Amino acid sequence: MTGLLVTGGAGFIGSNYVRHRRSTRPEDPIVVLDILTYAGNANNLSGDDGIILIRGDIRNEALVRTIVGTHQIDTIVHMAAESHVDRSIDNPDAFIETNVLGTHTLLKVARQVWLDDRKGSPHRFHHVSTDEVYGSIGFGQPAFDEAARYAPSSPYAASKAASDHIVRAYAQTYGLQVTTSCSSNTYGRYQFPEKLIPLMLTNVLLGAPLPIYGDGLQSRDWLHVDDHCRAIDLILADGIASEVYNISGNNEHTNIEIVDLICSILD
Repeated sequence: MTGLLVTGGAGFIGSNYVRHRRSTRPEDPIVVLDILTYAGNANNLSGDDGIILIRGDIRNEALVRTIVGTHQIDTIVHMAAESHVDRSIDNPDAFIETNVLGTHTLLKVARQVWLDDRKGSPHRFHHVSTDEVYGSIGFGQPAFDEAARYAPSSPYAASKAASDHIVRAYAQTYGLQVTTSCSSNTYGRYQFPEKLIPLMLTNVLLGAPLPIYGDGLQSRDWLHVDDHCRAIDLILADGIASEVYNISGNNEHTNIEIVDLICSILD
């Protein structure tokens, strides 16, 4: 590997992945491109001089091209995304612009540099998606597999589904070497407290109300961020180009079970 670019690498999963790579392959240079919105924090990457953090927008084609060319990037792990369902309902525009147009910008640059300029030299574009592109599933029902029908039910999920299709199209049309992973609900360190687990932890510690949708019986599969990072590296090392890989923790619980567990542990 010559160079690795991680988009959204100052965010939750991104920063954990960058730290994971630095611990397992410290010889590899890593460039992080992150616009540092509310969910991204440069402090998540502090203490490691081997990380080059560039503040910028993945929709900035000139900037992305400069980064890929200057730093001899041959692998992109694309994590930059708007990812909160409620925010997507309030402001779907930001999700379309970042998740769809931003992904397309990265793909355009990857095609230009890797296929045109470098004449198809070894490369990989790994796109991090979500299991929400498949829609919802009832408690105890069989898990989605990689051939499941897409049925997004929120602007967030729809924007990720659209970006998945664009990634697949660049592989089929232009021969770009891509892989995609769809993960279940990831939790762990550096997660912004708008998601269920960090929000409940914070509110319990503050003695604040615990907001739960409806009866709390919505079922989710929970995946620790360390396992998610290891899975991405496995896909990069052994994954087949153009394939989709679902990542699961095999750890299904309802929202109310998670909240009850947090309360009992903290009590």
